[in-house]
Amino acid sequence: MAHALLFAAACPSLAADLYKPIQLIAQQPPGSQSEAISRIWAECASEQIGQPVVVISRPGANGVIAANYVKLQPADGYTIMTMGMSQIAITPYLYRSKPYDPEKDFDGVAVLATSSLLLVASTRSGIKQFSELATRARNVAGGLNYGSPGKGSPAHLLTATILTSLDAGGTHVPYVGEAAGVDALLRGDIDIMTLTSGTAEALTRGGRAVPLAIYSQAKDKAFPDVPTIVELTGSTDLARPGWLALVVKAGTPPKLIKRLREVTAHCARSDLRYQTRLSSVQATPVDPAFADVKAWTDRYTDLFRPLITQLKLAD
Repeated sequence: MAHALLFAAACPSLAADLYKPIQLIAQQPPGSQSEAISRIWAECASEQIGQPVVVISRPGANGVIAANYVKLQPADGYTIMTMGMSQIAITPYLYRSKPYDPEKDFDGVAVLATSSLLLVASTRSGIKQFSELATRARNVAGGLNYGSPGKGSPAHLLTATILTSLDAGGTHVPYVGEAAGVDALLRGDIDIMTLTSGTAEALTRGGRAVPLAIYSQAKDKAFPDVPTIVELTGSTDLARPGWLALVVKAGTPPKLIKRLREVTAHCARSDLRYQTRLSSVQATPVDPAFADVKAWTDRYTDLFRPLITQLKLAD
């Protein structure tokens, strides 16, 4: 009850019904890493706030459906959202008329977690290492088929950029969510795909996919034998981890945003179960003191917007 009263004090609009559930909107389907992180945060936050935080998945259109849903809700703290770097730094710029504006429509609370991204190959593709990509692509009509969780997703942009740098052809096949792309990879419908580390670990450890590269500057202890993209290309441009942020609708009371940030800080710094559960899905918590959403957004937007233009992805 004490935590609930603190939350109500931070936002008087919540005082009328201390136990009304808070909706946390996830923009990826169940089974995805970002949805798993959302659930892990929601459980920890529920314990701290003293109110239920219920995760609701609204996947589709690479986050547009979820973002527009949250845009239409009152800025009263009952509806919050987890946004990946894709929804913040990429998706809005795929449209000549933005479906939403991440800076004007939402206020950032904190970056919750980071995770490595890996490029993997289907075992049916015959590709065993990164150096074989260009040759294989040139020997197949239309080049390699590569999947992603959606047009303009980080997986799409990163994989397309690699193939372009290798002067190798490729055909992009978008799916609704990472899990659908993984199914296609296992069937051999696509040759390669950039995956979140949690998904990649299960597949590569079980021999169901071949790890080719990790998008980082340093080796990842979970993938000690996988070469970094810097080692393979000599460039640090694509050495970026994926990340997931907590946001609220613009206009949400600042005291409530502060409370949510405090809750996140407690989970990241002091809750061992929270840290362990994030580690189990190959994610690393980020201390809110070093997780200003706008700063992270600006860094990644500077990387991805030129790629969107270069690849002529804007509709």
